[in-house]
This record gives sequence, structure tokens and C-alpha cells, in this order.
Amino acid sequence: MVTKLFKSGNSLAVRIPASLCPGREGTAVEIIRQRGGLRIRPAVRSLKGILQKFAAFDPGFMKEGREKGMGPKRSW
Repeated sequence: MVTKLFKSGNSLAVRIPASLCPGREGTAVEIIRQRGGLRIRPAVRSLKGILQKFAAFDPGFMKEGREKGMGPKRSW
């Protein structure tokens, strides 16, 4: 199949025909550069290994707590 890139906000997008879609609308996907092209597949979400990632933090990390103060002024 051949399709065209189009502008979507500040990004480029491509329409994927439903017959080739790796999931439903809103499905998280992973895009990988591979052999001069792009590979799109459903993203694997897992907490596997999260404890090892936290264990890598220095024991004194955030000992002092978070910085206190006002965040940026917003005009909502």
C-alpha cells in the first residue's frame, strides 16, 4: 500500500489502513527505525525491573525534600 504523510499540528502523521492497524484508536504504539524504515508495534507496558531502577538512586536522593516555592505564574 502507498499513502502520504500529512501535517498534524507540529508533527507529520501517516494514515494506517484499518486492515494493517496494530490495535484500536488510543492504543499506545512504539515506533522503531529499522533497516532504513519504520516499524510500528503495540507498546509493551510493564513494571518489570522497576525496583532495580529505584535501587540505582543514591540513598540521599531527595533527602531534603522537594524545592518549595511558587511554580510559574499561569494566566488560566
